[in-house]
Amino acid sequence: MRMLIALCVLLAVATSAQAVDLEGEQLARYHALNAQLRCLICQNRSIAESDAPLAKDLRAIVERQIAQGRSDAQIKQYLVDRYGKWVLYDPPLDSATVILWAGPFVLLAIGLFVVFWMMRRRREAPAHTPQLDRERLTRVLEEQARDSDSDSSQERS
Repeated sequence: MRMLIALCVLLAVATSAQAVDLEGEQLARYHALNAQLRCLICQNRSIAESDAPLAKDLRAIVERQIAQGRSDAQIKQYLVDRYGKWVLYDPPLDSATVILWAGPFVLLAIGLFVVFWMMRRRREAPAHTPQLDRERLTRVLEEQARDSDSDSSQERS
């Protein structure tokens, strides 16, 4: 039983997150880079937030490359070469990502154009008012007046 407990403790220690051996500016760069890189498994989380095995591997790669003295741009390029642009939270503007950057503005412009066009069209449309039949209107008003007079005289009695 003691062997089983010792084995469980040993496995827990071996699989726990490794401590980062960086200090000062390197540690700040490490945390900043981890926040800028996307976990390829989680997709909506950075590698700093993710507990996925791939995110742990990516954090180890970032730590190792910072310790080797590589710049942030070199580390990002290494990861892009290996995993594609999807690994970056803020992809660069190029022919493959122009839709991501311009798409929201194009959709907003189309929406504003449609609203403007509909408002202008509604304003220019002639107001369609039916011809008033004055004789019929007079008859209806007289009938209502007679009905209200007869109702009020019945209430008095």
